Amino acid sequence: MDDIDAMFSDLLGEMDILAQSLGPEMEPSEMPSQKDNHFSIGFTDFNESLNELEDHDLDALMADLSSGLVESEKTVGTEHRYTQSHMPGDTTSSAEAPICLSQIPLSSSSTLPPEPPKPLLPGEAEAISKADKIKLALQKLKEAKVKKLVVRVMMSDGSSKTLMVDDRQTVSDVLNDLFEKTHCDCSCLGWSLCETNPELQTEREFEDHEYLVEPLSAWTRDSENKILFLLRPNKYVLFKEPQMFYLWKKDKGFLNNMKDSHKELLLKENFEGPSIIVPDLEGLLYLREDGKKTWKRRYFLLRASGIYYVPKGKTKTSRDLACFIQFDKVNIYTTVDYRRKYKAPTDFCFVLKHPQIQKESQYIRFLCCDDERTLSLWVNSIRVAKYGATLYKNYQAAVRRTSTFCSTQHLTSLPTSTPSTPSAVHKDRANGNAAQVCNSEDYFPEPPPAFIPPPPPGWNSGV
Repeated sequence: MDDIDAMFSDLLGEMDILAQSLGPEMEPSEMPSQKDNHFSIGFTDFNESLNELEDHDLDALMADLSSGLVESEKTVGTEHRYTQSHMPGDTTSSAEAPICLSQIPLSSSSTLPPEPPKPLLPGEAEAISKADKIKLALQKLKEAKVKKLVVRVMMSDGSSKTLMVDDRQTVSDVLNDLFEKTHCDCSCLGWSLCETNPELQTEREFEDHEYLVEPLSAWTRDSENKILFLLRPNKYVLFKEPQMFYLWKKDKGFLNNMKDSHKELLLKENFEGPSIIVPDLEGLLYLREDGKKTWKRRYFLLRASGIYYVPKGKTKTSRDLACFIQFDKVNIYTTVDYRRKYKAPTDFCFVLKHPQIQKESQYIRFLCCDDERTLSLWVNSIRVAKYGATLYKNYQAAVRRTSTFCSTQHLTSLPTSTPSTPSAVHKDRANGNAAQVCNSEDYFPEPPPAFIPPPPPGWNSGV
């Protein structure tokens, strides 16, 4: 029995040592979610972010919060009345309790007349009103059930726009808000919201169907990440040039000269069938080994469930493939200057990681391509494998949005017919003034009178 106790104690000791060694870093799936009450992205504090909001945005926020709180108060009041009516014992309602006037405290200054209000300087009333709204917004945001973020979005020219975003809004909804605020050319398909991580030197384009608050909530309070509003012409290149991805092994001349009708057939075949078909992509990529600065070439294959590789001494048959990573819990990111940061063979790298990983981690997968075309092949094909038909629906919605915008622009550019108005010459005549300028385009001869009087006697008699 003593031997068994000793063995059990040794086992517990080893487990404790193992737990301590695993303590500093947890697996992404076990990471605690960011539930701290920070409400702004891109600002040092929340008061600053609310001050950046335009007046009509702040008023809309207050109206939304007030309506939500009224509904919640009605629910709580109903539950409270139900609880009070079912409580045993005292049946006297709190509203019927007698009020003793002697218990009401009297202020010593109640007999003094109130001081007259000081006159406000120009613009001071508006500032006080906005400050009061911000205080009330802070209080109501803490009580609201819908999570809201004040987000600073950077423009390509270095300026920024401040938006209020809640957890019901998709990236597409936020893009529509930015279209209204920036008056940009909506006829382009490539407008995107992108996140940048300076520490990891990564970038990612948010997909239009994503709820923006969810990935932003994974950022830490002291994060230097930014959100950019950019035009990315190759955002939907896979749907505009599907032959480059589904027929990537073909000759470049054949791919460049493909007719539009054949491209449409490719889209229908791969995206409008009973299931989505992922590009049959494979090839050599550089892999950065865990915890090392060395990169080794491996043969990788793309499948709908993830990326697989061929172990040494094995073939490309399915039974010999080893799973490298699956897409259900990771996102794909492009990189900036990894040749200098990680001694990568080229600058055409991409990263696969869990969205909650915001700094160096052993759970990040680094891959490097030989050229830009190979990078585009892998990044866009992985997007199809991860999002499937949803990505195609995003593209179709973006096409409808641009066509609607173009139609609206065409209608507004048409000349409008205005009712004819009396010319300046006629107005001057009516007022008894002599016309100074006679415009032939504006002048219309007066119609002849209905009755013409006879000529006077002796007219045209030669006398």
